[in-house]
Amino acid sequence: MDTARAGCAIAPDELGGFVAALLGAAGAPAAHASAVADALVEAELQGLASHGVMLLPLYLKRIAAGSVDPTATGVIVSERAGALVMDARNGFGQVTAAHALSLAVARARINGLAAVSVRDGFHFGAAGRWAAAMAREGCIGIATCNTRPLMPPPGGAARVVGNNPLAIAAPGGPDGDPVVVDFALSEAAMGKIRLAEEAGIAIPPNWATDAAGTPTTNPAEAIAGMLLPAGGAKGFGLALMLDILSGGLSAGALGGQVGALYGDPAVPYRCAHFFLAIDVASFRDRADFGAAVAGLLRGVRASPAVEPGASVRVPGEGARARQRAATMCQLPAGTAAALRDSAAALGCVVPTALSP
Repeated sequence: MDTARAGCAIAPDELGGFVAALLGAAGAPAAHASAVADALVEAELQGLASHGVMLLPLYLKRIAAGSVDPTATGVIVSERAGALVMDARNGFGQVTAAHALSLAVARARINGLAAVSVRDGFHFGAAGRWAAAMAREGCIGIATCNTRPLMPPPGGAARVVGNNPLAIAAPGGPDGDPVVVDFALSEAAMGKIRLAEEAGIAIPPNWATDAAGTPTTNPAEAIAGMLLPAGGAKGFGLALMLDILSGGLSAGALGGQVGALYGDPAVPYRCAHFFLAIDVASFRDRADFGAAVAGLLRGVRASPAVEPGASVRVPGEGARARQRAATMCQLPAGTAAALRDSAAALGCVVPTALSP
């Protein structure tokens, strides 16, 4: 094993407490620090390291530079029955997303469905977390956002639209959990490419191109180049419409108006979010709906597998299984080192598990 890249293991609670302590030292209220820490650690447990604690040093740099306000919760600037617009005021995406979806769920129970569009927001992590939160409240939840342009149009050689994520969740999933579909519209998230660069490994040739538009397996070239849309023109078209749904409805940033997440930390990111809650009980009995969904999923899981003895799973089941099985968070050496650097800068104690 390459010990330089081996990384370390740390208990989830210990990692969450450390992350919250760093955010608190940077000026975040305790409730906000805890909310962000919970989301980042959950992503680690689900195997979504690209949405996990590797992002924390970036968050801290942006707080220090003034482009993220760790105290902001978001302010409603327009309100019409089931249609609301929030100005996030550059607050943590995890905090303003929780605020927005709680409003969407409350209004959906009155109106049948409700949407909250958010402008001037910041990175909110995995979109599936927010869709699932709405599903746990008895709604079909839809969550999306826009990002800076990272993908070219069909036949194009310039970045024009982000790899915008789409998450949809519904009650009635396995073990009482919602069934969740969550995917970005690129073949792979930029975070995964950054992790590959850190690990010194190649990426699949269908993930990205270099700056000239030629497919590449070199993660450094991919970071400087363009992501490729999932499903070709279909993925590109859907990403474009999600940009309009997020930035367009909120009167926020669209396309190139969204900042670079890893760009100048003093320049606000300005992404836009969109949350739609559909109250199941406004359409049919909630228990009957859940039973129907559960029956559908049982049929999917009972369908024959290509490989003898293999199992068929429904969307999101693998991530939930990993989360239930995980007893430790496995962090790459580079992520652990970046967290130690952040702790030194903020005067926080580094957990023994993260010591070099």
